[in-house]
Amino acid sequence: MTHPTLHEPLVIVPTYNEAENVRDITRRILDAVPTAHLLVVDDGSPDGTGDIVDELAATDERVHLLRRSGKLGLGTAYVAGFRWGIEHGFDLLVEMDADGSHPADRLPALIGAVADADPADDVLLAIGSRWMRGGSVVDWPKRREFLSRGANTYARILLGIDVHDVTAGFRAYRADAIARMDLESIDSKGYCFQIDMTLRTHDLGGRIVEVPIRFRDRVHGVSKMSGDIIVEAMLRTTQWGLQRRFRPRRSRRR
Repeated sequence: MTHPTLHEPLVIVPTYNEAENVRDITRRILDAVPTAHLLVVDDGSPDGTGDIVDELAATDERVHLLRRSGKLGLGTAYVAGFRWGIEHGFDLLVEMDADGSHPADRLPALIGAVADADPADDVLLAIGSRWMRGGSVVDWPKRREFLSRGANTYARILLGIDVHDVTAGFRAYRADAIARMDLESIDSKGYCFQIDMTLRTHDLGGRIVEVPIRFRDRVHGVSKMSGDIIVEAMLRTTQWGLQRRFRPRRSRRR
């Protein structure tokens, strides 16, 4: 592939059994941001997701596939994607789900919040937020909305981070911020990974901004959410919060 130009984003999409969705999400991403490249990180999907991406990559140089040997988790998939993006010279790294829940038409606003920011603002991360003013969810039961809002409020207060949607998985990073992190030390899996990454970005000392989005549930396929993922997030958030209260904070490096 040719070397990416300035502010040419890499959209990283982890997949496991997303054969029903991957063609559509590829089209939506590249229609929304024609200058973007797409990296699908597939965890050995038995439904042939990787083979479909291979077919797409054969006809479009913006599409790339990183195959992994098995189901190794969301966090490690994104870390692998970050490394690939940095190695290939991308300066903007975007996280996005494969199931269509993240609105591709908000990609320009999300990317622009980082790429077009005044350098003096030092924006390192833009988050597509459900829970800020202007954000929303579609067709969620009240119980699920209460749990998500409650978890985000708990994390925001305990960790001391002024972010409304700390668990959000639709986000754009400056690659140089990711490069300054100790990626080897990241072992968070489900959406706990997003809390971990928000905390690490916060501790670098730059700004985190939020862009309102309309979030909707997947139409095809099966959700990867489980009780273990929720428990991991709550336990680790509590652990990190207590550590930050009773130990010196991680140094803020510029």
